[in-house]
Amino acid sequence: MKVVNLKQAILQAWKERWSDYQWAINMKKFFPKGATWDILNLAEALLEQAMIGPSPNPLILSYLKYAISSQMVSYSSVLTAISKFDDFSRDLCVQALLDIMDMFCDRLSCHGKAEECIGLCRALLSALHWLLRCTAASAERLQEAPEATSPGTSEKQLAMCLQRLEKTLSSSKNRALLHIAKLEEASSWTAIEQCLLKLGETLANLSSPQLRSQAEQCGVLIRSIPTMLSVHSERLHETGFPTVHAVVLLEGTMNLTGETQPLVEQLMMVKRMQHIPTPLFVLEIWKACFVGLIESPEGTEELKWTAFTYLKIPQVLVKLKKYSHGDRDFTEDVNCAFEFLLKLTPLLDKADQRCNCDCTNFLLQECNKQGLLSEASFASLMAKCKSDREQAPQLKSSENANIQPNPGLILRAEPTVTNILKTMDADHSKSPEGLLGVLGHMLSGKSLDLLLAAAAATGKLKSFARKFINLNEFTTHGPGESTKTASVRALLFDISFLMLCHVAQTYGSEVILSEASSGAEVPFFETWMQTCMPEEGKILNPDHPCFRPDSTKVESLVALLNNSSEMKLVQMKWHEACLSISAAILEILNAWENGVLAFESIQKITDNIKGKVCSLAVCAVAWLVAHVRMLGLDEREKSLQMIRQLAGPLYSENTLQFYNERVVIMNSILEHMCADVLQQTATQIKFPSTGVDTMPYWNLLPPKRPIKEVLTGVFAEVLEKGWVDSRSVHILDTLLHMGGVYWFCSNLLKELLKETRKEHTLRAVELLYSIFCLDMQQVTLVLLGHILPGLLTDSSKWHSLMDPPGTALAKLAVWCALSAYSSHKGQASSRQKKRHREDIEDYTSLFPLDDTQPSKLMRLLSSNEDDANILSSPTDRSMSSSLSASQLHTVNMRDPLNRVLANLFLLISSILGSRTAGPHTQFVQWFLEECVDCLEQGSRGSILQFMPFTTVSELVKVSSMSSPKVVLAITDLSLPLGRQVAAKAIAAL
Repeated sequence: MKVVNLKQAILQAWKERWSDYQWAINMKKFFPKGATWDILNLAEALLEQAMIGPSPNPLILSYLKYAISSQMVSYSSVLTAISKFDDFSRDLCVQALLDIMDMFCDRLSCHGKAEECIGLCRALLSALHWLLRCTAASAERLQEAPEATSPGTSEKQLAMCLQRLEKTLSSSKNRALLHIAKLEEASSWTAIEQCLLKLGETLANLSSPQLRSQAEQCGVLIRSIPTMLSVHSERLHETGFPTVHAVVLLEGTMNLTGETQPLVEQLMMVKRMQHIPTPLFVLEIWKACFVGLIESPEGTEELKWTAFTYLKIPQVLVKLKKYSHGDRDFTEDVNCAFEFLLKLTPLLDKADQRCNCDCTNFLLQECNKQGLLSEASFASLMAKCKSDREQAPQLKSSENANIQPNPGLILRAEPTVTNILKTMDADHSKSPEGLLGVLGHMLSGKSLDLLLAAAAATGKLKSFARKFINLNEFTTHGPGESTKTASVRALLFDISFLMLCHVAQTYGSEVILSEASSGAEVPFFETWMQTCMPEEGKILNPDHPCFRPDSTKVESLVALLNNSSEMKLVQMKWHEACLSISAAILEILNAWENGVLAFESIQKITDNIKGKVCSLAVCAVAWLVAHVRMLGLDEREKSLQMIRQLAGPLYSENTLQFYNERVVIMNSILEHMCADVLQQTATQIKFPSTGVDTMPYWNLLPPKRPIKEVLTGVFAEVLEKGWVDSRSVHILDTLLHMGGVYWFCSNLLKELLKETRKEHTLRAVELLYSIFCLDMQQVTLVLLGHILPGLLTDSSKWHSLMDPPGTALAKLAVWCALSAYSSHKGQASSRQKKRHREDIEDYTSLFPLDDTQPSKLMRLLSSNEDDANILSSPTDRSMSSSLSASQLHTVNMRDPLNRVLANLFLLISSILGSRTAGPHTQFVQWFLEECVDCLEQGSRGSILQFMPFTTVSELVKVSSMSSPKVVLAITDLSLPLGRQVAAKAIAAL
């Protein structure tokens, strides 16, 4: 039907002065079923007719008001029609339009199709732009003619415009619709921003403070629309954040060699999820570092912690600085954190006493070097630090006055590492003696551990190890050499071999391994380390071919060890000797056990083995350790005695340079190698002591106690203390290895679900999250893939999901899911690569890829649902019921974590759509609320992308979740379909 007829109908009604309801009845007679009033543009036609003269036509306006009240026309069509009027000089017409807007601008709704709801968003955006233009026009007229005949009219109109603006914008529902419209029409939003800037300039000159403040308030509301999802309140009233503390402690204790970026991302994730203010966040990092320094065992661990605190953490803060945005400058936050730190006198006193120096002073200098403090702040903090430390207990006593503090040594060791790397780059054949001098200097005292800690903390350990592997490879054989050259070569081989073993044991064998490149020959040390070197959790076969080299070489080595008075050096192929020693030791052991060799001969042979180069003794013990594991209780004596013989130093005049220093490293290596087997065979071997415990975290589990008791006991201690210490971290890590991820996770969650006090459950969640960081990926798979579905689908367990433990579990699940999802694209850290995966079920069978067979989760659901056939298998569900943003983003569903998340959200969707409500429904609500609370603005890759779009309409039926902000947060607004779903849900609220 043509618009002309519509116009005629309106004119006829006006001529005959129909009342509004009469008009409506007659209109329905004129236009029987078919096209809707919106398609006929009824609202626009009525406004067009009403606004012909200088003042509006009251009768036609009454028809429009009736059409709005009786819902003949949609709100979007009215708003669109109003926004087309642009003659702002006709005051009465403008005021009439503002009155019409007043009828419904704070209670917009739409119950039609998704396209109609998106239409409402766009119409509201146009109306907002119209209101701003109208306000600007009124303000300009008021400025131009304040003395004119009717300044009251312009002021009244401006007040009306601002009132409608405020009324429209004060509704969070309207702001949410505008948020969607902004994403739909970016150009229109740009026009609004420009209009707002222009309006700000005009209104700045207004005489009325009331109108000015009203306008400012409207401006603030409009500017808040794009960021309405990222507003979170920070936890300013709290002083301790155990999760930050534990993440830092875990990294410092177990992953010094790790790259800084994953740590930075993990810390930022914790900061966002827990809404921690930046100064308190930085303070917590410092507190954790100082606690780590105080409680670290003497020796290598202490040096590692010092390097972590003074070399790695300042680098971490430099990267955190790039993430900081907001009103405050990051340097101000660091300054503020130091101000707080200086007030923690007992902590600083204890740290200073432990390190025998002013720890904060060193830290301030490092931060200043990295540009983390302004000059003024640095000077002020140094002065405060100095005056504060004058009151501290006296540090320098007579016995420790000569001891150089570790922080100073570590900071000096860092440039030395760079120099050594340069030296190692030179041609080794030109000046091997000079190189030997450098390496010998590295072996003295604690120099080696200092340099390794500094290299590890600054990410140079891998290249350090590579250089030593190259040196070791270079020294394996030397054609045509003199006695002197041969001894230098033997020493270079030995020192590089020992250093590499020490690095592998202290920092993990991953540091040594090169990137696999096809065709390249694998260096000797790498081959030996992978096949012959005992490590924790690695079982070696003593009969492996790697221990059985060429028999002629073995025979000549046995003869050499047995007959000569000392080891020959000239033209010795050291790598062959190291590979042959295992078979030679087997021959010698057999001869001893069969009475062919006496104990005196064995002593002579072991002295020969360790007399010149210690690496032969290391290789011999490596095989003996594997051999002893395979022997019966009564067969071990001679093998263990041989280990004892090899472990003791040789008191002889005829040893090579740096013998004592090499023996110290050798003994530390042997102690690490033998620890497992000695514990299993209940044997003791006394290794020559250096006065420092070389394995401080070894064998921490109490004997004869069930591991479940140990786990609950350690967790109870940690919960009572309120923070995780490094000893507990190591015990928990051992228990995770022993019991497996499922056992570890389910038992700790049982402890959480026992808690009944709210503050206790929150603390337990913060601590559990940090404990789960030991292997976040695997724990999350178990938690979301096994434990949560089990609790949610078994009605006998629903009581355990009541508040407060249920809320706490929801929070923990979201934190774990977000952390695992944000980091699983990166590489697993070295500490996680070591873990075995035997206890993790195959996720492909748990959640099958093809939809022909029902997954285990769907079977669980269908067995517990009134309407079983809906959920019996994925093929029965229509595609629309499980379609989610992740499918439109083509997320790889072969990834176990993605599968587990997708299935968890399907379960959540079915719980929300289920006819039975209970604690599990409440749990789902808490889970989604926490997802919204932790949401980062604009994060397309959030875990919520796995939620089926249909869940949104189910969710808004839950009273506490029916808020526009929640709907915006849980839908992926980067997708047109996501925006439609959100608009439909919000418009219906």
